[in-house]
Amino acid sequence: MNGPTPPLALINARLLDPESGYDGPGGVIVSEGVIADVAKGREFGKLSKDVRVVDCGGAMLAPGLIDLRVKTGEPGAETKETLASAARAAAAGGVTSFVVQPDTDPAVDDPSVVDFILRRSRDIDAARILCAGAATKGLKGEQMAEIGLMREAGCVYVTDADRPIVDSKVMQRILTYARGFDTLLAHRPMDPWLAKGGAATGGEFAGRMGLPSISPMAERIMLERDVALLEATGGRLLVDQVTSAQALETLARAKQKGLRIHASVSINHLSFNELDIGDYRSFAKVTPPLRGEDDRQALIEALASGLIDIVVSAHAPAPAEDKRLPFDEAAPGAPADLVLCDLDAPLIIDAGKLLSKSKNSPFDGRRLQGQVLMTIVDGRVVHRAEG
Repeated sequence: MNGPTPPLALINARLLDPESGYDGPGGVIVSEGVIADVAKGREFGKLSKDVRVVDCGGAMLAPGLIDLRVKTGEPGAETKETLASAARAAAAGGVTSFVVQPDTDPAVDDPSVVDFILRRSRDIDAARILCAGAATKGLKGEQMAEIGLMREAGCVYVTDADRPIVDSKVMQRILTYARGFDTLLAHRPMDPWLAKGGAATGGEFAGRMGLPSISPMAERIMLERDVALLEATGGRLLVDQVTSAQALETLARAKQKGLRIHASVSINHLSFNELDIGDYRSFAKVTPPLRGEDDRQALIEALASGLIDIVVSAHAPAPAEDKRLPFDEAAPGAPADLVLCDLDAPLIIDAGKLLSKSKNSPFDGRRLQGQVLMTIVDGRVVHRAEG
């Protein structure tokens, strides 16, 4: 797809290396798609003439972000979002790799569709695209999908995306079978009967707004079942977007038992609470629904303590009319996936300028701090801020 990329030296940076805990002055040399050298607290010697030099001006240089949960409309609903538009939007946000969900048309429930997505992604010069496979055929929760073959084809984990696997026998079989391939199952903990027809978190605010509500208990009940099955099978489970303090209690017990369980939280649930629905702001309607402020604070504390492992964007494109986070290791020889950020730059979100095809965002109009100046994937500059 691309010819050889000249070596690149990023100097005069605030270098952040989460693996070693280093946070200080330094720089990185990138060559042939990998990190060739790292200078911590020192400068590089004389560089050859073929090296492109970028003076970072003290901006933060860190491993690129990985987003484990992104939806696109391709295949089947490209008007909502394509793989290419999602990859460009991801790169603009400092995301160097993301995992697309399998709830497309057709569903990603066999190796041929996994292969299609990965082949399409090779032609896109932006963020790296990875693929999750469906846990059940057609995401119907009835028959187990071809997990082993999809794993061989390149899927990184299996999930039924927003759809909980209600049948406990099916869930048990998936955890057991996936264990043989050391494959992770991501599952949304949501009791479908308690959640049926709901649009907001149950409580005083939903009552005043006249909105059909969902109790946080729907999340905890399903998670309790999942933890019991996980303990019985010895599988691997990713709790797909924990949102409530009640569920955090269950998660903590499971981790204390030494079960192979991880949990993600969306940036929406860390940033907003149920009051942000305001006067029926449809752009703030998300799944799972926004919770109370006590839940939001509990999620922030759980993330800080390590109880929650991953932050995801939970990007789910929808036309306006229809409506992060582990790091790569930054060491010599690692893939050159990097992000350069000005952490002090003021920023007002303008949804109309988002690179995603989906322009509806609960962050529209919000004042934030920090801007991505450059995103590098495999040593290639795939995004550079304007101006």
